[in-house]
Amino acid sequence: MVVATKAIVFSAIKYSEADLIASCFTEISGIKSYLLRNILKSRKGKLKASYFQPLTQLELIADHKNKGTLEYIKEVKVYYPYKTLHTDIAKTGLIMFLAEMLKNCIREEETNKELFSFLERSFQWLDQNDAIANFHIFFLMQLSIYLGFFPDATHIKESYFNIIDGNFQATNTSNYCIEGEQVENFKHFFGLNLDTLNTEKLTKNQRKDLLELILTYYSFHVQGYKKPKSLAVLNQLFS
Repeated sequence: MVVATKAIVFSAIKYSEADLIASCFTEISGIKSYLLRNILKSRKGKLKASYFQPLTQLELIADHKNKGTLEYIKEVKVYYPYKTLHTDIAKTGLIMFLAEMLKNCIREEETNKELFSFLERSFQWLDQNDAIANFHIFFLMQLSIYLGFFPDATHIKESYFNIIDGNFQATNTSNYCIEGEQVENFKHFFGLNLDTLNTEKLTKNQRKDLLELILTYYSFHVQGYKKPKSLAVLNQLFS
């Protein structure tokens, strides 16, 4: 079936000498993997390897057979050309990390237009703004809404955060309850949005510790979670 859809690139891996396999989150069909034949050799073809950098926002016409195999792209164009995302070194490290997290967490071949819209808006904001030190923390918290495990903030004034249950509580009931500065900084992000994101002032170590908490939370709530390899690069860039 030939379809027209928006798509956001999660990854592109070299396959054989001249091919790529691109994993994309499409607006109408969720995750799809595409075989891009001879894209690394052909200079005159309609498909260019530069279109498949992490988190690039595309419009494509594709042949979806929906049989769990690799699909094929007939036509493609970039519908939102990034101005800074692939040239600013801090943003480049950030999108490597976020793209890896997204590929790790989103695997369904089903329509989720709300999630797609969230990703689309978020990366356009990231492209347009310079004060981005807290973005990845805020992004991962918001992403958990769409993945179905956003923490319950009903008792947010309590001291302990239960990583397994995803809620705040007054007492330490297991080895999965944590308290302290990490948890207090975590609480601050519940009331933020993109417009107020930079009002939260954290030191580099506080930000690193908070990210560690969030990734631990993800590890318990994402089936088959793998620690992102790009985390070390991210920590170097923001330390």
